[in-house]
Amino acid sequence: MSRHILILVENLSVPFDRRVWQESTALVEAGYRVTVICPMGTTQDREPDVTIDGVRILRYPLRAAEGGPLGYLREYGLALWHTTRLALRVRREDRVDAVHACNPPDLLFLVAALLRPVGAKFVFDHHDLVPELFLSRFPRGGQVLYWATRLLERLTLATADAVISTNESYRRVALERGHLAPERVTVVRSAPDLSRFVRRDPDPSLRRGKRYLAAYLGVMGPQDGVDYALRALAHLRDGLGRDDLHCIFMGAGDAFEDMVALSEKLGLTDTVEFTGRVPDEFVQRCLSTADVCLAPDPRNPLNDVSTMNKVVEYMAMGRPLVSFELVESRVSAGESAVYAPANDESAFAAGIDELLRDSRKRHRMGELGRARVEQQLSWETSRRALIDFYARLFAVERVMR
Repeated sequence: MSRHILILVENLSVPFDRRVWQESTALVEAGYRVTVICPMGTTQDREPDVTIDGVRILRYPLRAAEGGPLGYLREYGLALWHTTRLALRVRREDRVDAVHACNPPDLLFLVAALLRPVGAKFVFDHHDLVPELFLSRFPRGGQVLYWATRLLERLTLATADAVISTNESYRRVALERGHLAPERVTVVRSAPDLSRFVRRDPDPSLRRGKRYLAAYLGVMGPQDGVDYALRALAHLRDGLGRDDLHCIFMGAGDAFEDMVALSEKLGLTDTVEFTGRVPDEFVQRCLSTADVCLAPDPRNPLNDVSTMNKVVEYMAMGRPLVSFELVESRVSAGESAVYAPANDESAFAAGIDELLRDSRKRHRMGELGRARVEQQLSWETSRRALIDFYARLFAVERVMR
């Protein structure tokens, strides 16, 4: 019988969580049996027990955190209870060969510990640096949360049989903070599936009568920098005198309503458009039309070493982008981005202006980004790394036996 991998994720529903869904389907295609335990979505992914493309998905109801750190404590506690309940149900029904836990939170090692006595290996898929996440989101009182989550991170890394990191910065954390041997940590980057990011003919109507179009694609949370982008657009208009740009913000998140309100306060209602979540067809059409794309994530302890999915997705569509100077954003984008000094909104606006003034530079940077994704950063490269990782994991088990 084929190996059975149980994937645990709390941050998003599946298949909406693109990385987890790509991993799940890749493992099924490689001959593994895959079960995913995750929360229900708010408007999608609502069935409690469903099988899609060979992946069984068990979902539980969960309300996102509200009210600061105590809200996260409630959310994570409820999620841990539901995840444990469903994991034990899966184990009663079938053998589990590996528990593949995706953070946040760094608590899912507790669920894995319940299945280890019956032979399940524990794989930690390191999506976020949770200590840096809390330090970035809650500067006041962040030190207490930071060290508490550092302890949980250390316990997670110490109990894992092997670790998957999303980039080299995260791998370095596993090696240095987790004191793991290099052979136990493998990089599997979050990466775009080039069959999904397909360039289309531009749609001039998206410019809403303006000469140029800018685009943002991604989550809108407190640390994602949409507010920086909006203030940069206001400076572009008021400080640089440019009124020929329309900007579309695609995505949702817990800061969405605040960002809409900020755009109104800045007088940008005739310049920006918030679509919420949109289907792939609209994403393809919008990014194919955009003259420049925005990656306004500010530098903080988390963002500086995290790979931004939006950056590589812009590159996959052959679009140049403006980013703040972040370590991993530069690793991903290389020469396909203009970099503004960290958190400098006026410099970010100047970067947009620089690209809009030079069509040949935009084209060259876009083509460099697309080639970089095709050669190094596509999901096909990450898929091979994931399959090789599991082949090594179970090969070691056979040798030990």
